[in-house]
Amino acid sequence: MALSRRFPATIAEIVEHEIVIKRSRFLTTVTPVASPEEADAVVAAIRKRTWDAGHHCTAMITGLLGDHARSSDDGEPAGTAGAPMLDVLRRRGLTDVVAVVARYFGGVKLGAGGLVRAYSSAVSETLDSAALVRREALRRVTIEVSHADAGRCENLLRERAAGFGATLGPTAYGAVVTLELWVPDAELARVADELAAASAGRIHPIAGEERIVDVPL
Repeated sequence: MALSRRFPATIAEIVEHEIVIKRSRFLTTVTPVASPEEADAVVAAIRKRTWDAGHHCTAMITGLLGDHARSSDDGEPAGTAGAPMLDVLRRRGLTDVVAVVARYFGGVKLGAGGLVRAYSSAVSETLDSAALVRREALRRVTIEVSHADAGRCENLLRERAAGFGATLGPTAYGAVVTLELWVPDAELARVADELAAASAGRIHPIAGEERIVDVPL
């Protein structure tokens, strides 16, 4: 698998939202997960917490490329709940998420079209408030500097990381200070040039392995 390809994003943390349509309450929870098993555990926990809901409709997508997907109508007419919820997750370009909508029936039937719109809106409105995390193939770059130069160099990297499409890693302190930056391959030369200019040629970044890294948006 080529690491230069685009990857689906995920969300940073759990988001919840409620909508009411013709007296029916739709309580939506979208949760980041690392596997189908974790998604199943999330669904089970929400079912237990909202045990009195009439339906617990679900949609989940997992895997680095979003290649595992499942949905459930949980007693709603076939195709009116889980599939529309899953469509929203796919249109948003997400993976490693599970959406659960607990519905409390309000006494007024919505019809097939109304249910599709309700479940789609429930998930879409919930995701509107989600903090997204993009996934990128980035290369580890380490920069060894003296303790005297560490603060200035770290500030430079912090200020310029977004411009490089990069993210900072942990800093290690020893005989020298080792700074870490995760950078797209296309930006490696620019990072080296800016560090050289800022240090009169004394600082030389060392490129290491490539990895899929979560980068908050």
